[in-house]
Amino acid sequence: MKIILASKSPRRKKLFQYITTDFITVDSNFIEAYDKNLSSNEIALYLSYQKAKSVYDTYPKDIIIGFDTIVSINEKVLGKPNNNDEAFMMLKQLSNKTHQVITGVTIIYNGNIDRFNSITDVTFYKLSDLEINDYINTREPFDKAGAYAIQGYGSKFVKCIKGDYFTVVGLPIAKLYHKLKKISKNL
Repeated sequence: MKIILASKSPRRKKLFQYITTDFITVDSNFIEAYDKNLSSNEIALYLSYQKAKSVYDTYPKDIIIGFDTIVSINEKVLGKPNNNDEAFMMLKQLSNKTHQVITGVTIIYNGNIDRFNSITDVTFYKLSDLEINDYINTREPFDKAGAYAIQGYGSKFVKCIKGDYFTVVGLPIAKLYHKLKKISKNL
């Protein structure tokens, strides 16, 4: 039985190595679509489950872990921007406010499903239009939920966080480690 991350994210792969180096990654190829009536918490769990399930269907004898990270402000989900205007709009909404970053995690093993969310509050400093445009020009915002990377150039906008830093990066290391420790005792 091997551990498979249902993710193509190099960040998640690197972070998961802090838990174990004995794993592989498989892209779930799941198209991220969800019911707009779901809450932010439900969306993160739903998408992480769909990603894990699509890989589990091919590898049913292994432990599959799926993830999804979303940024939510006032229950409005900010996905990945498609262009400069969307990135600008998202960063403007986050400026001088607190938002939530929710990483949903689904672990599927032996027909069992274990799902959880990890939620971190992130507060941004007030951002000028020039700061936002300069950041957009780095191209960093374009594959990131909420149009920023806390572990990159976007770190200079973060006034404070309340919760797990690694949740914001996309893989809540400690919480996942303890879940996997419990699961391994039951295998």
